[in-house]
Amino acid sequence: MDILDEQDPTRPPGFVKVCGITTEDDALLCSAMGADAVGFIFAPSTSQITPNRARDIAKRVPNEVLTVGVFRNEAPERVVEIVNGAGLRAAQLHGHESIEDSLWIAERIPIVIKSFGAGDPNIDRASQYGAAAVLVDNITPGSGEVFDWRLLDSSPGAAKLILAGGLNPDNVADGITQIGPWGVDAKSGVESEPGRKDPTKVRLFIRAARAAFMNLAEAREDAEPAESAEQIYNWIEE
Repeated sequence: MDILDEQDPTRPPGFVKVCGITTEDDALLCSAMGADAVGFIFAPSTSQITPNRARDIAKRVPNEVLTVGVFRNEAPERVVEIVNGAGLRAAQLHGHESIEDSLWIAERIPIVIKSFGAGDPNIDRASQYGAAAVLVDNITPGSGEVFDWRLLDSSPGAAKLILAGGLNPDNVADGITQIGPWGVDAKSGVESEPGRKDPTKVRLFIRAARAAFMNLAEAREDAEPAESAEQIYNWIEE
């Protein structure tokens, strides 16, 4: 069973991930502020972290917060080795991984999030990758720039879509309102410097995202009362 499908009416709607965690302080800050997931980047990046360091930090992260390893065009065996060795619960595949490699990884770790660049034609085949959720980012990941959200107009509506790419406290509510994603992901938009989170930005980002997700859920409930429960998910494995 996809543990993202577990329903828990006590949790607020929406999924908020903060990526690029490099320190225990930042991991605990994001957790305390209400983030649903924290991401550790193993691909080349200003926020790249070693598996050993990620393991030490992940041990301190509360169980209700999803720990995600972020990879780009890494060998499938290495992805599985790092995720399981570091005690993480998910892998985010942020490169040009094939359907076969993505499926192979999904059979060996709890959760896979498959990332696509905005406008990538392969997003039409997102359901074939065995991913629990699909993340759409700028065509240049890590650029900190917002892409044209109109590129998502034809994206599969049934997927658990995570919006990324240049999100920050000032624009995340607009992104949620316009796109209606299942979740959002921020990195540079909540940093004080590369690899370091800004407590104020993190707090404002999560607060703005929560309020927008709540408004979205209420609007959907008014429009389709019978389906409102589908907007709430629990990704905690029991």
